[in-house]
Amino acid sequence: MVSRQQYATVKLYIEGGGEQNRLKRECRRAFASFFERVGFRGRMPRVVACGSRNEAFRDFCSSLKSADRTKEIAFLLVDSEDAVVEELQNKPWEHLRNRDHWTQPDAATNEQVHLMIQCMENLFLADTEALRRFFGQGFNSNALPSNTNIERIAKSDVLRSLENATRHSQKGSYGKGDHSFKILEEVDAMKVVNASSSAKRLILELDKVL
Repeated sequence: MVSRQQYATVKLYIEGGGEQNRLKRECRRAFASFFERVGFRGRMPRVVACGSRNEAFRDFCSSLKSADRTKEIAFLLVDSEDAVVEELQNKPWEHLRNRDHWTQPDAATNEQVHLMIQCMENLFLADTEALRRFFGQGFNSNALPSNTNIERIAKSDVLRSLENATRHSQKGSYGKGDHSFKILEEVDAMKVVNASSSAKRLILELDKVL
């Protein structure tokens, strides 16, 4: 892996924010807050909200091509969408090749690509108290999955359980655009890191170059 002395800028290209500038701003702010709360204050990566996963991959690849000139090291963060088999936990390019048919760029290492397993909402399950506070009266925590291994819960099950848990809450049913990045700002970042090996892997690799 590269050393921190080799690069002037660390950029993290993230799947998120869709096509709306407002949501991209919220995405950048939420992830910046998350990184501050895990201890990166004063040495933060630059967060780039790219929209779709394909756009994040495209922007990441473009950064790699100009790295010698810009002195930038790029990281990529996208949803895994599906479960990641154990033998590919530290080989995310193989997962993305199998699922998305993406080709690993020659200049990219496995340490530079990271997965939200299986989607960002899985991470919220690490801090159900934060969900309760955020949604307020009427939130039904009993509707959330009982599996404490949050990375093994299918994306469809996570989203359905959040909708069921919040249907009668003060903020209404969970909506990705309305709520996701606001929740990321509220959850206990260290609870997320401790509950998610993929989140911990991201923090450890960023820590090496920040």
